[in-house]
Amino acid sequence: MKKEFVKLFILTIMLLGLPLLGIVLANFPVQRYLEFPPHSRYVHHNPFSWIVFVGYTIFILSFAVPLIFKGFKLYGQNKINPSPLYAFPWWGWLGVITGILTWMLAWTRFPWFAKFQPHTFTPLWLSYILVINAICQKHAGRCMMLNQTRLFLFLFPVSAVFWWFFEYLNRFVQNWSYTGVHFSSWEYFLYATLSYSTVLPAVMGTRDMMYMFSWVRPGFDSFKPFKCLHPKMLALSALVLSGIGLMYIGVRPNYLFSLLWISPLIIIISLQALTGEKHILSGLAAGHWSPVVSSA
Repeated sequence: MKKEFVKLFILTIMLLGLPLLGIVLANFPVQRYLEFPPHSRYVHHNPFSWIVFVGYTIFILSFAVPLIFKGFKLYGQNKINPSPLYAFPWWGWLGVITGILTWMLAWTRFPWFAKFQPHTFTPLWLSYILVINAICQKHAGRCMMLNQTRLFLFLFPVSAVFWWFFEYLNRFVQNWSYTGVHFSSWEYFLYATLSYSTVLPAVMGTRDMMYMFSWVRPGFDSFKPFKCLHPKMLALSALVLSGIGLMYIGVRPNYLFSLLWISPLIIIISLQALTGEKHILSGLAAGHWSPVVSSA
C-alpha cells in the first residue's frame, strides 16, 4: 500500500508540477494555463507537415504492422476452437436501443431537445459500456460488470480523475478545445466529470472483449520476445526523459505535444519497473504480447 501511495504521489507531482515549472522558468503567464473553464487560445500550432506525419507513421507502423499481420494470420488459420456462445443479455439490447436513440438525438437538432443536446455524450458512452459488456457475456459467459462489479464501479471515479489529468496537460499544448461551452465553473466541472467517468470503463470493457477472443491469447502469448539487458536503467532513463519532456511541454508544445498521451504511461511503467513490480510490458521478454495487443 505504501508503494502504491509513493508511486501515485510521484505521478501526481510530475504531471501537475513539471509543466507549471517549465512555464514559470520560461516566464510565461501562469494564469492562462489555469483558466477554468478553459476558453482562451494561446498556443499557435505549426502548419501540417508531411515530413512529421510520415515520420510518425513509419515509427508507429514499425511496431504495429508485425502485430497486425500476426493477428490476421492467426484469425485466418482458425486454429483455435471458437468460444462457446451464450445468450445476449437483455440489458445489452437496452444498451443497443439507448445507444441508437442517443446517437440520433446527439446528431440531430430537434428544437424540443435543444436544452439537452450538450448532455448526450455520457448516455451515449454508457450505452456503449453496456453493449461491450453484453458482448463479453455472450462470448465468454462473464463480463466485468457482473463478475467484477466492485472494480467496474470503481473505474468510474478513477476514470474521471484520470481524464482530468489529460485535460490539465492539454492546457499546455491545446491539442483540442471545446466550442459552445457556456457553463459556470461548477457546471462545467460536474458535466465534464460525468463525461470523463466513462472513459476507463469503456476502454477496459473493449480490452476485455479483445482479450477474450480465442485467437488473441494463444497466438500472442508466444510471439517474438523483446528483451532488455538493463531494464532498471532503461526505466530510470525513461522516467528522467519523460520528466524533462513534461517540464518543457508548455514551452515547446509543437514538438512535445505527443507527451500528453504517453508520459503518464511511461511514468507508471517506469516506477513499476524500478520497484520490481509487474507491469503491462513485463511479459514481452518472454514473448507474451497478448496484454499489449488487447490494450492497443
